[in-house]
Amino acid sequence: MSESSQRDFIHRTNMLYRAAENWRPSLFVPAGGRWASAKAALRRLVDLQASSIWRDLKKVLPHVTGSIVDVGCGAQPYRSLVPIGATYIGIDGVASKDHFDYEVPDTRYFSGDDWPVTDASVDFVLCTEVLEHVPDPQRFLYEAFRCLVPGGTILLTVPFAARWHFIPHDYWRFTPSGLDRLLGQAGFVNTRVYARGNAYTVACYKAMAILLRLALPQTQTIFVRLILQVLFVPFVPAFILLAILGDGSLLGQGGDDCLGYTAISERKST
Repeated sequence: MSESSQRDFIHRTNMLYRAAENWRPSLFVPAGGRWASAKAALRRLVDLQASSIWRDLKKVLPHVTGSIVDVGCGAQPYRSLVPIGATYIGIDGVASKDHFDYEVPDTRYFSGDDWPVTDASVDFVLCTEVLEHVPDPQRFLYEAFRCLVPGGTILLTVPFAARWHFIPHDYWRFTPSGLDRLLGQAGFVNTRVYARGNAYTVACYKAMAILLRLALPQTQTIFVRLILQVLFVPFVPAFILLAILGDGSLLGQGGDDCLGYTAISERKST
């Protein structure tokens, strides 16, 4: 790079030097209990990503039978959607505590690429907002295929219009054609990919994200936090309106510019 080109970039930060986010939403909490359920429901009112995922999983998980592996389960926020007759197995990487601040009882923690699940032993693999954090997504999907019984199903969600999060452990954004390619190469068939929201959802989501930085400041200075929260007060009506409009936009078919995608695919029966 020429000296003049280097000068053009000198005032901008090399993003590879970033080691953490300036602001991030609060972590999910483990499912179960009235207080946890109430907090999760409140979060879905103001977190369109969480709301959109919940809507899709609520259509599928209550009807799943057999055994379910929730890989990269984190706080297991969708466990409450699993029917009583099904067997839930939550697994996560041993680095989840250091990288993502999650450490939940009743979770099988593992290291490396191999999941602690027997070959062809589960009926359903659930993977929510995990694939973007996996250095080798193809190897990950091979593991999902290995664990599923013939005819078993994988459901995964990925973000699309989302900030760089859990820095630096966020590596990818996937398109429908990219998901179809990865799943097909892993051996899956009958893949369907559905958009969560549209451009209007994304616009509401981004505007709400800006306002949330005022409502829930993460600075260490109490005085600054109070000032920012006071500044948020006049925007409360606008924030509520954005939440209503954004949530309503999720009822549509979805668009090319969306919050993320939900993909469902199957291991071939024979």
